[in-house]
Amino acid sequence: MGFKKLLASLGAGGASVETVLTEPNVVPGGVVQGEIRIQGGSVAQQVEGLSVGLQARVEVESGDGEYQQDVQFHKQRLGGAFEVRANEVHTVPFGLEIPWETPITMFEGRHLTGMNVGVVTELEIARAVDSGDLDPVNVHPLPAQQAVLDAFGSLGFRFKSADLERGRVHGTRQGLPFYQEIEFHAPSQFRGLNQVELTFVADSREMDVVLEMDKKPGLFSEGSDSYRAFKMPLNGFQNTDWTAYLNQWISEVGGRRNWF
Repeated sequence: MGFKKLLASLGAGGASVETVLTEPNVVPGGVVQGEIRIQGGSVAQQVEGLSVGLQARVEVESGDGEYQQDVQFHKQRLGGAFEVRANEVHTVPFGLEIPWETPITMFEGRHLTGMNVGVVTELEIARAVDSGDLDPVNVHPLPAQQAVLDAFGSLGFRFKSADLERGRVHGTRQGLPFYQEIEFHAPSQFRGLNQVELTFVADSREMDVVLEMDKKPGLFSEGSDSYRAFKMPLNGFQNTDWTAYLNQWISEVGGRRNWF
């Protein structure tokens, strides 16, 4: 079942535009298929440009606090200029490539609360640009990402929340102007640990896995964060027991810092 969104009519007697995603489920590095249907109005109109892109709602920190901003992080132009005749339907199919860094929006079969990522359509006509509403896409984890998420679940970590933050994660292959944080509540066996924030930064070969571990504040001390990162291949990751790997890693970090 596709998602349908209707752009505003482009002027008196003008064309209207509908975007249909034939398959909204995708993984990073995949392709979203769909088509744009332009319904001609009462007069012929010249379309100067047509494009589709990906947009995400991102949290931005400022001196006055935080605010949300819609960021278009990928754009694909579809052909050149063409004419839409009166009352005719002009259909433009597309395949929109999904960047490897695209944040995941699905976890354990459900939508991640706070994730607002989707396809936007822009139609240029008479030197004006009409932007459509967001057509949501369901970005599922890559198999390697799922292996890490499963490992967290096996260790007893419980999903807390997810968000997108504008900025950069130091020392990673990040190319987008924002990154995703997936937060987990720590299980009881890691008694000195409050929560862990997980970030994936992938390309076509491997990904950086970044963990930020938040210590519980004690009676005479404040909480503190510990930042760690490792690289993980997208192929061949099955050769590692990621549950054991993460358990040993977190235990070693916590032990060195006397958290546990």
